[in-house]
Amino acid sequence: MKWAWLTAVVMLGGCATVSDIEKSPETMSVISGKTPKEYSTCVVAQLSDSRGPSLIEQKHDGYRIIVPQKLSKDPAAVLIVDDRSGGSSIKVHERLSNVPMRPADVRQAAEKCISG
Repeated sequence: MKWAWLTAVVMLGGCATVSDIEKSPETMSVISGKTPKEYSTCVVAQLSDSRGPSLIEQKHDGYRIIVPQKLSKDPAAVLIVDDRSGGSSIKVHERLSNVPMRPADVRQAAEKCISG
């Protein structure tokens, strides 16, 4: 049954580019007292057990983290971590943003790294 669900999600999700994902509605928008570098390092470490290596790109005022899908190197989520006074502004965009039963590891990592 799990494989049937996974196959259905993959077929419905299709392939999405980083640009497509960034244009999708945010699934989370939060602030953190951590610097962009501290927050980005935390998120990548949290996701290392459930995903392949994430790509961290430095931007002029923070970082863009591209999280791969669980079963391929295609992007599954993009986190935009911007510098703000006293910490970071974080926006999470997920490939399956309109699917309520999407994998929760990206959201959980993003939430866990806000303060802890």
